[in-house]
Amino acid sequence: MDLQLQQRTVLVTGSSAGIGRATAIAFGQEGARVAVTYQKNREGAEQTAASVREAGGEALVVHYDLGDDDSIYQAIRQINEQWGTIDILVHNAADMLAIDGTKTTNDASDPLFETVEPARWRPAIRTGLEGAYLTTQYVLPGMRTQQWGRIVYISSTVVENGIPGMAAYASSKAGLHGLAQTLAHEVGPLNILTNIVMPGVVLTQRTRNSMPEEILGYAVQQVPTRRFAEPEDVASLVVFLASGRNQQINGEVVRVSGGA
Repeated sequence: MDLQLQQRTVLVTGSSAGIGRATAIAFGQEGARVAVTYQKNREGAEQTAASVREAGGEALVVHYDLGDDDSIYQAIRQINEQWGTIDILVHNAADMLAIDGTKTTNDASDPLFETVEPARWRPAIRTGLEGAYLTTQYVLPGMRTQQWGRIVYISSTVVENGIPGMAAYASSKAGLHGLAQTLAHEVGPLNILTNIVMPGVVLTQRTRNSMPEEILGYAVQQVPTRRFAEPEDVASLVVFLASGRNQQINGEVVRVSGGA
């Protein structure tokens, strides 16, 4: 199936590893032009870009600090100067420090949320939610002019399931749901479609490094498919939602969790 993505310009935030990398490569396989972003991991971004080119797409590596308004503006200007209008936005970046301290048991005597410092809370909201707000504001004028655009926000099942120790991360992701629903109504009439992809546990390298094998072994038994998603499972859905083949899916939240 031709997804009508040849020469489309795609911005994937947080694409130096994991889901973002897999998504960037998947767009490359469809002949898209992909802006690969990083905050600190330039080497990872360069590796992603090389894979995008090997897959048949074009790639541009861009420094993108979602905690800095000017960095966002300058990055988008760089992409515009290179390729013109950004047709597709995939906001995947998140403040991973907000996940530190995640518990595997629910001990109500340990008030994790009550001890969250502003220094942990604010970066999560800034990167995950405010970063999406600013980036989306900057890319929408071009989409509006051409009356075509696709926006995909990467959320998480933690928004609905809840995990102790992840209040900041979950709150940043939950905010994306409200934003997506609003945009679906505001810009949907302009053929700008906005959707949420909500993965469960995804076997990224970070997941493998941070979760003990015994915890992963127990958790996978709670998944009806008896396996966790790979980054490519998420990427394939993102690419379809962002494609020209998607004409009617708008304002939806789509889980990639094996039924969990």
